[in-house]
Amino acid sequence: MTIGSSIFVIAVGAILRYAINDEIESINLETIGLILMIAGAVGLVLGLFLYSQDRRRGDVVVQRRDDLPPR
Repeated sequence: MTIGSSIFVIAVGAILRYAINDEIESINLETIGLILMIAGAVGLVLGLFLYSQDRRRGDVVVQRRDDLPPR
């Protein structure tokens, strides 16, 4: 899950949890909203962790002297 989709899932969960007052038989929208917010938060933490790992690992390119063209 990317960072943007995690934020989207958190927003949808918050809307279901706090803004919707309708009731559907055998479906609790507040619980579904809470589950979506938790899943989005976990995805956001994992996405940020993986993003920080990629930034630290940077690739290093070494060019040998015999590969350079003559001056």
